[in-house]
Amino acid sequence: MDQRRAPLTREGAVAAAIGLADDEGIGALSMRSLATRLGVTPMALYKHVADKGELLDGMVDAVVAGYVEPVTAPTPPGESAPEDGWRAEMRARILAARAELEAHPWLRRLIETRTTRTPHVLAHMDALAGVLISGGLSVDLAHHAMHALGHRIWGFSPEAFSEDDEGPADAAAPAPADPAQQQALMQAMALAYPNIVAIAAESAQRNPTGACDEEFEFEFTLDLLLDAFARLHQAGWSSPRR
Repeated sequence: MDQRRAPLTREGAVAAAIGLADDEGIGALSMRSLATRLGVTPMALYKHVADKGELLDGMVDAVVAGYVEPVTAPTPPGESAPEDGWRAEMRARILAARAELEAHPWLRRLIETRTTRTPHVLAHMDALAGVLISGGLSVDLAHHAMHALGHRIWGFSPEAFSEDDEGPADAAAPAPADPAQQQALMQAMALAYPNIVAIAAESAQRNPTGACDEEFEFEFTLDLLLDAFARLHQAGWSSPRR
């Protein structure tokens, strides 16, 4: 039985890098660790990928290329397409991007830090802009809508109350274990930051864990934006000339 290894290709190297990042985290990925995973020397890897930057660009491009396109129901003969059909398609495309982000937790960091607009990255951006324009929105409004969506087109958004990859900012100063000290701390917090404490208290009533529902927050904001775009479109909005 022939046990020879298949020839290494750029696509194979990128796929292996994605697998390594999924299994061990993006911090474990290096040209050397990838070469070890592939069972080749680092020099053999460099024949297909110029450097780690090109590898990271390729990983983003490969994942974006796999975004699932929404399946829209065809318009019955003799009927007009729904006027706001573009909203459903935009929502479906963006939530498909979010699904990939959840499947590859390292992807957000790469999207935020990469500067190269690879072919599939550009194609995704073009497809979303095309949904808006083909839906009847002016090119002007589509332009500003894409700016407003920002990173949401990739399935995430900066949050006002978020923790970084290394953990919460106050991780070095845990809450005191003594109930009396905890109560004193909360009273001090309520005096200094009453609105934040009010939000936290109300949220805790709805969710005993105190954690925000990230899926709800993402879709809530996405729907607000899409609704705003629809209203501006209906009002014939255009940006001011400068």
